[in-house]
Amino acid sequence: MLDEPFRGSAAVADGAVTKNELRGPRYQRLFPDVYLPASDQPPGLITRSRAAYLLVEHRDGVLGGYSAAALLGAGCAPRGAPAEVIVAGSQRAHPGLRVVRAEVPPADRLLARGCRVTTPERTAWDLVRRLDVVEGVVVLDAIGRLRIPGTRPVALADLLARREREPGARGCRRLEQAVALADPRAESPMETRLRLLLVRGGLPAPEVQYELVDQYGFVVARFDLAYPEARLAIEYDVQDPSRREYSFDDRWRDGGTTEAGWQVMRFGYDDVMLNRPRTVQLVRNQLVSRTGVRHPGHPGRRPAIDVPRPRDLPQRAHEWGRATPE
Repeated sequence: MLDEPFRGSAAVADGAVTKNELRGPRYQRLFPDVYLPASDQPPGLITRSRAAYLLVEHRDGVLGGYSAAALLGAGCAPRGAPAEVIVAGSQRAHPGLRVVRAEVPPADRLLARGCRVTTPERTAWDLVRRLDVVEGVVVLDAIGRLRIPGTRPVALADLLARREREPGARGCRRLEQAVALADPRAESPMETRLRLLLVRGGLPAPEVQYELVDQYGFVVARFDLAYPEARLAIEYDVQDPSRREYSFDDRWRDGGTTEAGWQVMRFGYDDVMLNRPRTVQLVRNQLVSRTGVRHPGHPGRRPAIDVPRPRDLPQRAHEWGRATPE
């Protein structure tokens, strides 16, 4: 019981711990009457979300937003995102806790890791309308990859149909923009951010999870992003201290792709989040040198997003595995 978030009053009543022990160094208080065993590392979003759920569980509260996404398995929250609860009544806010006052009907909730959470569709609906376009696409890509037993995958048509049912909902314009840019084939939030960095920097939309096949039909490599006409591959490198920056597998694969006339460009966290103009310019330079075609836009300037008209958006619903409802 005491190796995960728990109610201090319940633990004391059960004799599992004393009040003095709760105030000692063995435990840390996350929220009022909610504790966790002390650790050198700060608790992650899933742990903090489960702790927040204890605050509202008895009042039919639900985890929403990034908390729901995390418990559903869609890791798309930025660093330091607070836990989020949705309650119909009042609930005091606390550091590290976002409180949303709203109704969550039965159709919009399910159980995940023992907690009531908003469904993938409701989670996407809530998050995308309040986030900027890039982070909204990150959410859509992550939730679009979810495959939860007993539920069907979220389709773009689900969100567009919901927009039609709730036309006055705040943030619908951002939803349309995010839907136009979503591609759940991306395998991580940073891949999505890198793709959007290039597109919003004025470059053509790259292919996602592109497979390079040899003359025998065997897959030589699969790239995060690629411009096949330029034989240019774009990779996001995870910064993992336990992994050498450029592994043997990377070198072996890049050797094979070089023989096929491809060039691989690798970018890390700083390239995507901090040095954005430079990253766009590097890719632009390679596209020009390999194709001779110059692309509009320049680093530092964010071109307008080409968003399809609302009546055109449902045509892309099949890309998330379900046709537009009749």
